[in-house]
Amino acid sequence: MLQELLAPEIRKQIENKNYTTLKDTISGWEPIVIADLLLKLPAEDQPVLFRLLAREKAADVFAYLPAEEQEQLLTNLANTHLRTLLEELDPDDRTRLFEELPAEITQKLMALLSPEELREARKLLGYPGDSIGRLMTPDYIAIHPDWTISKSLEYIRKYGRDAETVNVIYIVDEKGKLIDDLRLRTLILSDTDQKVSSVMDNHFVSLSAYDDQEKGVRLMQDYDRVALPVTDSAGTLIGIVTVDDILDVLEEETTEDIHKLGGLEAIDTPYLSTPFPLLVKKRARWLVFLFLGEMLTATAMGYFQTEIARAVVLALFIPLIISSGGNSGSQAATLIIRAMAVGEITLHDWWRVMRREIFSGLSLGAILGVIGFLRIFIWQQLFHLYGVHWVLVGTTVTFTLLGVVMWGTLSGSMLPFILRRFGLDPATSSAPFVATLVDVTGLVIYFSIAALLLSGTLL
Repeated sequence: MLQELLAPEIRKQIENKNYTTLKDTISGWEPIVIADLLLKLPAEDQPVLFRLLAREKAADVFAYLPAEEQEQLLTNLANTHLRTLLEELDPDDRTRLFEELPAEITQKLMALLSPEELREARKLLGYPGDSIGRLMTPDYIAIHPDWTISKSLEYIRKYGRDAETVNVIYIVDEKGKLIDDLRLRTLILSDTDQKVSSVMDNHFVSLSAYDDQEKGVRLMQDYDRVALPVTDSAGTLIGIVTVDDILDVLEEETTEDIHKLGGLEAIDTPYLSTPFPLLVKKRARWLVFLFLGEMLTATAMGYFQTEIARAVVLALFIPLIISSGGNSGSQAATLIIRAMAVGEITLHDWWRVMRREIFSGLSLGAILGVIGFLRIFIWQQLFHLYGVHWVLVGTTVTFTLLGVVMWGTLSGSMLPFILRRFGLDPATSSAPFVATLVDVTGLVIYFSIAALLLSGTLL
């Protein structure tokens, strides 16, 4: 990468104390480029380069750094630079920083804030951890319906520089209650003598400060907005949440769901930055649980050991049976969890989903059953492996696949609904968990059908 090539030259400039030249060099760079460059420098050189940045750019660069790098940089900056940085950070970025730092460092940083900034920080930190209130920023533009377009544009020019975004302008009444929002384009293209009320459509979408962050993700996607207003319980506008913060939430939620679907606890830090003991701990818990679950498979096989001893041929198809059931269950669980995550289905749709999955399971089981029977038929004709009762063996495998695949599909699709009903994360019904569940029940189905069809012949 370019930053890796530039890092040695930057270090050389720092060693030679060519600060003026270095400041001119990086002044035109994008914040994300400087952030990547900081990560390539040794810890002792990072504060030197960071102090050369202009106040606003320093705040932007800081927001791009990972949490652990932010903490390290903060410990190496003097109080003067810390105060400047904290004042320039957007309130939502500052809140996220305070959440991720150790308590003693957070207290130290909050002591550096001005009384106004401190009140704002404490207010944002007072909202629940996964609420929209933790993401919102109070830096927005609000105008009144009785203003003219000319007065509104003048107000935007005067105060818009400090706003998080001016793409959307919010309309509030005399008590600060949100009554509408307008795109800046609408104001610019309207007659300057018109009242704001004349271009309002009285249609807007808003979030409560106590709404879950996932709701913000859904609304941002559904309404294609770059920002959404945030109100209190009385409908008063208290802030906005922007698309960059929502994208961060979306990435975190997606990562968490993927980890859970893979059968491990969610890991909040990058893979290479996660301490080895923590990495093992996050993975071991689910592995131990799944291992104990798989022990039931051995118990089930022990229960049917007489049938296996009398018809060894049945043991040949055990991996085929349990893997088919586990795979079908994993498919169903993945489909339903994803549909729940994007709001395509809710708890009220459980019966529609069950009905579809019953027929899906029967269809998929029939397809695999036919293939399984054909496989036994072909191998019997070529190698004579299954004896004179091969038709009954093939029929047993066919009906077992039909039952196991349907059961796997039904289990995988319904388990997320059950977990959601009890307030748990549906992603907990991971593919390995569903596979383990279906493995045990699949053996019971297999040998029960075998006992029914092969009684008097092989059994």
